[in-house]
Amino acid sequence: MRRTAQLLLLALGSAIAMASASHKRGLVFVPNEQWPQDSQIWVKPGSDLTWYYNYKPKPDKFEFVPMMWGKVDGTAFLDNVTQVIDGGRNISHVLGFNEPDGAVSGGSNLDPESAAQIWVTNMEPLAKRGVKLGMPAVTGSDRGVKWTQNFARECAKVANKNCTFDFLPIHFYGSFEGLASHMGSMSASFPNVTQWITEYNWDNQDLSTTQSFFNTTCEYFDRLDSVARYSYFGSFRSKVSNVGPDAVMLNNDGELTDIGSWYLGGSATGVNPQSAAGKSGASILAAVTAAGIVGSLLALP
Repeated sequence: MRRTAQLLLLALGSAIAMASASHKRGLVFVPNEQWPQDSQIWVKPGSDLTWYYNYKPKPDKFEFVPMMWGKVDGTAFLDNVTQVIDGGRNISHVLGFNEPDGAVSGGSNLDPESAAQIWVTNMEPLAKRGVKLGMPAVTGSDRGVKWTQNFARECAKVANKNCTFDFLPIHFYGSFEGLASHMGSMSASFPNVTQWITEYNWDNQDLSTTQSFFNTTCEYFDRLDSVARYSYFGSFRSKVSNVGPDAVMLNNDGELTDIGSWYLGGSATGVNPQSAAGKSGASILAAVTAAGIVGSLLALP
């Protein structure tokens, strides 16, 4: 019985732990028309989420950050955002191009010269209205760092002055050590520019590795003054994930996984990401109660 109690205690350790609150935490919103009900998960009262983006220039929900995803005709992005602002919605920040150095997996595939022309036409006028501008979010590679450096130079040529860059979005998929190193490389190229980690994950890892990475990165971002905001890539169900079946916030039945619940500021759920209807925290507590050790568990600091 003592051994059983010890095992249950270990299993429940994460199930009753609460994630620390964070005002930096936002959402990469990836809706799926097959499960529209999943969209309501992110707007429930008590969530830690304070902002979001959806790769588009127009909003749905709480504080919205528009993105100029890729090439646009004329002043299309500027016109869209201006319309939203003039309609009474507060837009304080906007995001630049999505992985312009990449041609696959969501990359917008723009050369620095073309991107600079579009930027000066669509983004610089927003700065004059007090909107903060996020640089293009390149891939987490040496190629991405070089693209950003070239873009900054080209933008200055087009504008006849240094372009406005208020913050630097970071995309990275890989280990924590790789992420921290990439953040350092970008900081060396653009010192004293605040960073937003707008897409990140350690993709295609097992559940234990994924959860450890998630907790390590959240703690790291929350204590760095140089990181103003971050948004974990994984607000979708396991079966449609392109970052691995365990790296997500929802299981295949639309239930919050441990990572999903932690990200919203809640406790672990015990839901397996790959399950159709995961084992909930309530069912785990029921099992522990039956073992007669719930009192000691709840008394833990």
